[in-house]
Amino acid sequence: MSDRYSVGMKTRRKVLGDDYVDKAEAAKTEFDVPFQTLIAESAWGNVWASDGISLRERSMLTLALLAATGNFEEIPMHIRATANTGASKQDVLEAFQHVAIYAGVPRANHALKLARQTYAQMEEE
Repeated sequence: MSDRYSVGMKTRRKVLGDDYVDKAEAAKTEFDVPFQTLIAESAWGNVWASDGISLRERSMLTLALLAATGNFEEIPMHIRATANTGASKQDVLEAFQHVAIYAGVPRANHALKLARQTYAQMEEE
């Protein structure tokens, strides 16, 4: 694999945790290996690995963008990642308030619901 892939996987593990990445890697199939490689190299090896902004800021941006674009299925994963990125519950609330103003209250409301559910699950674990 490429250096960018190695950097991406290291960053992915730092943000999402070994358990999550191990499960995702075990679920890979021959069909989706090219897509998973693209994500590892591009998202994790370029964007998330950049030192241009902190992991905390990236986490907040990612959550806001997921909510604003209606891509809710990845919000719980990224809420869990806040334990590793340093984004606080207050940071997440602030990000979703921006979503409410600039992208719509229904999207922010749904994102907050998912965040509440995920935080509650995290506290039970």
